[in-house]
Amino acid sequence: MIALAVVGVLALVSLFLVVSTYNGLVRRRGAVDNAWAQIDVQLKRRHDLIPNLVETVKGYAAHERGTLSAVVAARGQALSAQGPRDQASAENLLSGALKSLFAVSEAYPDLKADHNFAALQDELATSENRIAYSRQYYNDAVLTYNNGIQTVPANIVAGMTGFQAREYFQAPGEERGPVQVRF
Repeated sequence: MIALAVVGVLALVSLFLVVSTYNGLVRRRGAVDNAWAQIDVQLKRRHDLIPNLVETVKGYAAHERGTLSAVVAARGQALSAQGPRDQASAENLLSGALKSLFAVSEAYPDLKADHNFAALQDELATSENRIAYSRQYYNDAVLTYNNGIQTVPANIVAGMTGFQAREYFQAPGEERGPVQVRF
């Protein structure tokens, strides 16, 4: 009778541990999904600002069509990207196009002094900071989640219930190196 009670208590404790571990993994997976959604929110904000910025620049720098077209094309690519790897690559391309666009403003003092352009530039700078924070938060959530599904005993529960490791939001290899400045 005592042996049966001990086995019953051990079974209940084991069941509690499995359920508790599973629920913890679900919370971590939810945190990763939420962090990805926050990146999407910030990227949407950035993408919404870009057409206004392009239109403002068009009025001053009509012959800079190549730069403007590159920004519009990069925005389109960023909007259609799927997953952290593609999204990171497309967003880095868009960041480069925006840098070129802001370099154009240096050649046009009237544009640089334009209130609308300055306000949009400030909004984009704020968006870039928010995006950087969101990416960092996402990667932190992925780290916590991936560690959770790979450590004992959670890895056993994760394997039985189909939890998969998530991808980090990373810059492509060529963009991690030093920046080359050419004059």
